[in-house]
Amino acid sequence: MRRLLLLALFALTVAVPVLAQDAVKVDPKHYKVEFENRTVRVLRVKYGPHEKSVMHRHPNAVAIFQSDGRVKFTYPGGKSEERDMKAGQAIWTPATRHLPENLSDTDMEVILIEMKTRKRPAARKPDTALTKR
Repeated sequence: MRRLLLLALFALTVAVPVLAQDAVKVDPKHYKVEFENRTVRVLRVKYGPHEKSVMHRHPNAVAIFQSDGRVKFTYPGGKSEERDMKAGQAIWTPATRHLPENLSDTDMEVILIEMKTRKRPAARKPDTALTKR
């Protein structure tokens, strides 16, 4: 019984961080859903001066910067990069996991349009009545 309990605790320790990577769920202070349908989800992202997030994921997206600033992205494994952004600039961002940090002395705001992948319907078998002659 004890071994089963320890195994369950280990599984939760591994599974919860993997499942809980949606930015809105793990960092609701900075990420707010403005619009969502089956094709896209639009997020408003706001960071105060020198605020940082937690590690989270995004699917393919378009980022539209609402303010000038400098941001640092830290990726799994520890690699990081810094980027400058200008208000009105729009960029494509491929799906990723990262931890962003506002390096600016001012607020940073971004509109993030996340793309949803469509689930394709299962392939139908041809109707044998139509294919046989």
